[in-house]
Amino acid sequence: MKIILLAVLLTNFLFATVKIDTTYTTAGAIAQKIGGDLVQVTVLGSSKYDPHFIVPKPSLIAKLRRADLLIINGAGLELGWLPPLLRAANNAKIQNGAKGFLDLSHYVHLINVPTTVSRAFGDVHAQGNPHFSTDPHVVLVMAKAIAQKLAQIDPEHAQIYQENLQKFTNEWQNYLKKYDANMLTCKAKKVVQYHELFNYFLRRYNIKSYGNVEPLPGIAPSSKHTVALINIIKDNGVKKILQDVYHEKKTAKFIAAKTGAKVVIISHDLGADGSTTLQEFYNRIANRICQ
Repeated sequence: MKIILLAVLLTNFLFATVKIDTTYTTAGAIAQKIGGDLVQVTVLGSSKYDPHFIVPKPSLIAKLRRADLLIINGAGLELGWLPPLLRAANNAKIQNGAKGFLDLSHYVHLINVPTTVSRAFGDVHAQGNPHFSTDPHVVLVMAKAIAQKLAQIDPEHAQIYQENLQKFTNEWQNYLKKYDANMLTCKAKKVVQYHELFNYFLRRYNIKSYGNVEPLPGIAPSSKHTVALINIIKDNGVKKILQDVYHEKKTAKFIAAKTGAKVVIISHDLGADGSTTLQEFYNRIANRICQ
């Protein structure tokens, strides 16, 4: 049985119609759902690390070199690591603007768009907050964009991609109905974040964030800012500090000790906390914020 399974997997790997590279795991999981057996998906960035600064390993160049489709998050999230890899790979099919290039941020309504871009405001993203994949409703937007792109580069199987999209859409809509119903109990929650990773999720479910452990995006916490945030948490009865998996945790723990708020570690991308499915990823976000 193991030999048969290995043979099937090897066959799919060798003869998949479209070789897809995605920069992050959530998009990779969605691409696999839409592409099914017709695609081979490779995720370039580990979900355990800061998505702004994935280590540009030489092995990633080889993966990009053979790809038929590159799916990026966009909105500037990959600017710190992807461009030099793309240049080195020299794969015309997946360069920005080519048929085999998909920027998912072009299909999403971005929030937190700055009116002014300056280093004085930290590492801001000029196009807006790039962390839209933390909102489970955006999954369907991403899935539709991926299905459309796959149909463009592999028109022979366009009908299959559309059928896969419809099946996934039906399943995800049913999932969202239950998810949204459960989130109704979470409206009164008050939180602070380390970095603004969950703004789309919090906005979707009307959960108010009272500030960030970072004084500015990408800037390490200062004593002055930490004291001010402690006072904000006390004054407003904030009970949760949303800590991601890759930033230092000492500051959040210090703030929690001074305020009684609870630090909850939440994944920014599928797999960062051990989640293996899209449902598990989003369930853990909800459970850790709401409980």
